[in-house]
Amino acid sequence: MKTILVPTDFSPVSNNATQYAVSMALSLKADVLLLHMYEIPIAVTDTPIMLLSVDELKENAEQKLLEKKRELEAQTGGHLSIHTEALLGTVTDGLDEVAGKKDVLAVIMGSTGSSAVERTLFGSNTLTAIRHLQVPVICVPEGSNWSGGITHIGLAADFRDVQDTLPSAAIHDWVNKLNAKLHVLNVDHNNKQFESDTPEQTALLYSALEDLKPQYHFIENADIQAGIHEFAEKNNLDLIVAIPKKHRFLDGLFHKSQVKQLVLGAQVPVMCLHPGS
Repeated sequence: MKTILVPTDFSPVSNNATQYAVSMALSLKADVLLLHMYEIPIAVTDTPIMLLSVDELKENAEQKLLEKKRELEAQTGGHLSIHTEALLGTVTDGLDEVAGKKDVLAVIMGSTGSSAVERTLFGSNTLTAIRHLQVPVICVPEGSNWSGGITHIGLAADFRDVQDTLPSAAIHDWVNKLNAKLHVLNVDHNNKQFESDTPEQTALLYSALEDLKPQYHFIENADIQAGIHEFAEKNNLDLIVAIPKKHRFLDGLFHKSQVKQLVLGAQVPVMCLHPGS
C-alpha cells in the first residue's frame, strides 16, 4: 500500500500538515505514517548531564504518537490506516530511513510557522528534506488546508534542460491521480531568461506534456517567486510544482535561494519533484 509519510512534533504547524496529509490519503486511498523524531536533551553545565534516558524519551514519543493516531482514527471513522514510528535522531535522518523501507507516495510536512523560531525550524527541516529525499516532498504552509482537494496545479518551468530534467512521468502521475488541470508557469522580465536554445526547449516541454492539455502562462515579472505567488493567488491554484535542479542552483528559477523563497513564501502547498523522476 502506498504511504504518505508525515513528520510531526505535535506543534500547530505539523498538525496542520498532518490534517492535509490525512485528507490526501483518504482521497488517494493511501496509508499515513506519522513519524516523530526525538533527540537526547543535554543540560548545559561544566559536565554535560543527560536529562532523560533514551527509554524514557522513546516511551514519551510513542505515547504522543498513539494519542495522535487515536484522534485521527476517530476523526476519519476508521476509514484510514494510520501507522506510527518514533526514532532517535534528526528529522532528515528519520525521513531517509523510513522512506528507504516503505513505498512512500510523498512526504508532507509543514513549511512555515507564525513565529521566528517556527520559521527557522520548519524552514530548515523542509529545505533539507527537499535536497536529500528522492520522493516527492509537499510543503504545507501554515493555514493551508485540503478543503475541496487539488483541482488546479501550477508547474513552475524555466524551459532549460527539459529532456534531462523534466520529471514527466511523475507530473503525469500526479495530475492524473488528482484529476487536476495543469497550468505551466514561466516567469521572465524583458526576456532575460531567453537563451539560444529556448525555442527548442519550449518545444520539448510542449511535446512531453501534450496529452495533459496544460494551459501555458507567460508571466512578466522581475521577481520570479513573486510572479508565481501572485499568479497562484489570483488564479486559485491549489498546488505549485517545482523541480529543484541541483546543477542549476547557480542561476535562474531553481537557484538555491530561489527554491527557498518559493517554498517558504508560498500561501499554497508546494510539491518538489526531483529531475527525471
